[in-house]
Amino acid sequence: MHASVCRVVHSPVPRRQRGAVLYVALVMLILLALIGIAGMQVAGMQEKMSANYRASNLSFQNTEATVRTAEHLVEKIANREALPDGSLIGSGDIDAACDAAFDPSQWGSEQSSDAVPAVTVRQIDTCVPFGTTVGMGGPRDNPIPIYQITGYAADDADNPTSSTVIDTVFKL
Repeated sequence: MHASVCRVVHSPVPRRQRGAVLYVALVMLILLALIGIAGMQVAGMQEKMSANYRASNLSFQNTEATVRTAEHLVEKIANREALPDGSLIGSGDIDAACDAAFDPSQWGSEQSSDAVPAVTVRQIDTCVPFGTTVGMGGPRDNPIPIYQITGYAADDADNPTSSTVIDTVFKL
């Protein structure tokens, strides 16, 4: 005869569950959502910053091109060469008066984005004390022309969002 042994396994009495894991999971989801929202705001701000940087850089490049074109045209005028049709400046556009009150910033603020690019050219070799001797060698019989060229341009002629003024001194 076999004796059968019966074992009774007692399982612990289930305790009342409180749902702490659920609360922790919900808090973690809320934190992840907040981190995601903050990340989207940062990405949007960086996109705006890069668009502004692009617009200002493009307006600077357009103004630089305007000034370089004006320098090229001034050189053609000085050499009595023909200017292309529709040039930014003509021989009558070069101001030879020594106007000490000329302010490139003020001139730029008076420009309209609708009329871009704009340029003003002043011949200033007679305005410099002692002619062209200041830091440019000794006096000469024929002074070397010196021009102040101020240019204004925007990033986009159709829909300008940024504009730049560049003031240069150009010596032939």
